[in-house]
Amino acid sequence: MKKSFLTVLFLLGALILNAQSLEDIITKYSVANKLDKIADFKTIKITAKTSMMGMDMPMEMWMKSPNKIKTVTSFSGQEMVQVFDGEKGYMINPMAGSNTPVEMTSDQVNSILRNNMFQNYMANYLKNGQLALAGEDNVNGKPAHKIKADIGGGNTAMIYIDKSSYLIIKTVADVNQGGMAISVEAYPSDYTETSGLLLPMKTTTSASGMEIVTTFKKVEVDVPIEDSVFKIK
Repeated sequence: MKKSFLTVLFLLGALILNAQSLEDIITKYSVANKLDKIADFKTIKITAKTSMMGMDMPMEMWMKSPNKIKTVTSFSGQEMVQVFDGEKGYMINPMAGSNTPVEMTSDQVNSILRNNMFQNYMANYLKNGQLALAGEDNVNGKPAHKIKADIGGGNTAMIYIDKSSYLIIKTVADVNQGGMAISVEAYPSDYTETSGLLLPMKTTTSASGMEIVTTFKKVEVDVPIEDSVFKIK
């Protein structure tokens, strides 16, 4: 009986230490990424490009605190638009054969909101019990904390946080797209601070044998952005 009681205490203690360790990692991650200061900003504008299959596609992103976000990607004289106006999300996708705005599904809204830099999504996941420690691993020779995240919609992601810098250096997301299971692997790099905002200026993503490189060319903080920018005309 005494042995069983001590075993239970040991297991409970291990669980508590595990939770404290995870909380400590996310706290250090938030500070390292300067997300504890993000409330000081009102708007973010990013000029970027996405490169895939030998093509460079200009891209612009607008964000306004707390949750408005818009991305426009240009290709072959057309524009693919994704926007969340604070209440609903809409998409214009000429590649689907139409320039008519279509309301996003909840999964699509969640996906675009994960790009909202005004939200500390890792802290939110921790608060909602969506994170779990999954050990440690090496990413390109760097020891990293390995954290499993429930990112909603039945999708999960493995997030690798550098044990030295506490920056994310790799993510692997298992998502369902059109009924097909897809593994999306991303490597953020070239972290650069602009006006107190720290961002990976380059992200290399691989999915279904295709490599996509997103490069931030210009980051602007607290530039005037009207709410009308986030409305589908």
